[in-house]
Amino acid sequence: MATVVTKTVPKRDLGSTGERVSMIGLGGFHLGKPSEDEAIRIVHAALDAGVDFLDNSWDYGEGISEERMGKALAGGRRDRAFVMTKVDGRTSQAARQQLDESLRRLRTDRVDLWQFHEVIRFEDADMLFGRGGIEAAIEARDAGKVRFIGFTGHKDPAIHLHMLDVAERHGFRFDTVQMPLNVMDVHYRSFRRHVLPRLVDEGIGVLGMKPMGDGTILSSGAADARTCLRFALSLPTDVVITGCDSMERLRQAVEVAAEFEPMTGAEIREALDRTGRMAAHGRLERYKTTNAHDGTAANPAWLGDYR
Repeated sequence: MATVVTKTVPKRDLGSTGERVSMIGLGGFHLGKPSEDEAIRIVHAALDAGVDFLDNSWDYGEGISEERMGKALAGGRRDRAFVMTKVDGRTSQAARQQLDESLRRLRTDRVDLWQFHEVIRFEDADMLFGRGGIEAAIEARDAGKVRFIGFTGHKDPAIHLHMLDVAERHGFRFDTVQMPLNVMDVHYRSFRRHVLPRLVDEGIGVLGMKPMGDGTILSSGAADARTCLRFALSLPTDVVITGCDSMERLRQAVEVAAEFEPMTGAEIREALDRTGRMAAHGRLERYKTTNAHDGTAANPAWLGDYR
């Protein structure tokens, strides 16, 4: 019997966009894991619980995650959701093509937030601003296909800062930035230490991802799922995106958000003390130290012909 989700998730401001969205976001990658019927049930239950921030990407499951989300949003549910999806294309042609495919799969004429995915190389910024990717995003925004524009990455905070610097030199301001924020991150190549303060200062929407370190924090025994979610929510995040491949995991995330009280300073110090030695050299954050999570490294054609 399916787990019933009965609590309601509070909302937070999304940077300077003027939007208010659920403090927990439903991760799109994990919608490709259960059956299609179960994935649709998860999206419906999330919306009913007030989880209106829906994450996705053009490349998740070769389009399966977007297709399932599109089916779930049919029947009048689209207007209840703040739909975010990601694009790999760095060139104008690749970005436009992938956006059109995403819109078709999602069964909508617009996405609320379109983010350039996997900014994991310093050259990504130059590709985006030199090969037409940003221009394609601006054109899509002007045409009403996209409302807001952001970027994501999981590799190195210096790369995020470089992207922000290059955007500033070109007179462009991102609406959101997505990055790993969890109890391991602070100890190695820390997005919390180096990127988060700048986003807060500039009013850019903060999207935290990998609150459980892609599962490695849980398997290490350093913290349980509820502690991981509460820690990420205690940071100045606007949305914490978490994967829910079952109704039980969705229920857990909704309960943590609905009952949320920020961690005290002592609780944060305790959590960081427990993870310090385990986090050394990034060994439990393989998305930072290996290419195991780099879809565009394995599939460079997704970026477009940028030579």
